Amino acid sequence: MVTCLRRWGWLALLALPWVALAAYDAGRVLEVAAARGPRVAEQAQALVQLIERSSTQDELARLKDVNDFFNKRLAFREDIVTWGVPDYWATPLESLEKRAGDCEDYAIGKYFSLAASGVPMAKLRMVYVRARQSGQSLAHMVLAYYAQPGAEPLILDNLRPEVLPASQRSDLTPVFSFNTDGLWQGVGPVTAGDPLARLSLWRELVAKVKAEGFL
Repeated sequence: MVTCLRRWGWLALLALPWVALAAYDAGRVLEVAAARGPRVAEQAQALVQLIERSSTQDELARLKDVNDFFNKRLAFREDIVTWGVPDYWATPLESLEKRAGDCEDYAIGKYFSLAASGVPMAKLRMVYVRARQSGQSLAHMVLAYYAQPGAEPLILDNLRPEVLPASQRSDLTPVFSFNTDGLWQGVGPVTAGDPLARLSLWRELVAKVKAEGFL
């Protein structure tokens, strides 16, 4: 049987210092949200308050609070319904404006909110997985958190309400992972290149998120 560490081990972080932090600007987030209307401003205020409160907590508490925030506030909806296109990666504010998103949007909101709270982005990975549901293998996206290099990741997911170790998510098979620092695939720790160059949707998203004040 393939163990968790073998299945997720190729996603283990390299022994790099935890230095990559977000250049978060709460004022800018609220300004952009206010320009989109009172409903978005209300949602953004709740998110900013969560980020500020979480910044004083340990990282495990931040994971739970941010995971709960997006899982409870967003309804799952396919991009073709929400945005009229097959695949659209929404910023946290865009998702909160629609009050909906697909699996990528849940993971994106959690990634940038945790980074804004002070969790180093080097500890966070967006992970494309195959998820087994009702006998089917479906394309899915989750967020993985590594407390330290080589550690078993914790998985934040919209399919399950709890933040769980990867060993308790045998329904997920990782395919590749990325963050704002790198892109990883295969069976080793060798980087697969610059994610902003390889993933056009991610590159466009990061530009939008910077404009909103999350980076």
